[in-house]
Amino acid sequence: MAGTNHGHTPAAWTGVIIAFIGFCISGAFMVLANPLGFWAGLVVVALGGVVGMAMKAAGMGAPKGAHEDLAVVIAANKAAAKV
Repeated sequence: MAGTNHGHTPAAWTGVIIAFIGFCISGAFMVLANPLGFWAGLVVVALGGVVGMAMKAAGMGAPKGAHEDLAVVIAANKAAAKV
């Protein structure tokens, strides 16, 4: 994965961190048997996805052209390893 920019953007990190916090909230309230808190945590999870997509739309995500074809990356790594 060193040849790609998969997930190494502020949009990706922010979205995942918010979603992780939402999962923690839902898990805690599930153990405490509080359905309202559980559903509030799931709303936070969905909010993480919305924030990540909004940040990507604002230009903080990986550009579409930044990803190389996997076959090209593998061929380049094999060529470099033979030298």
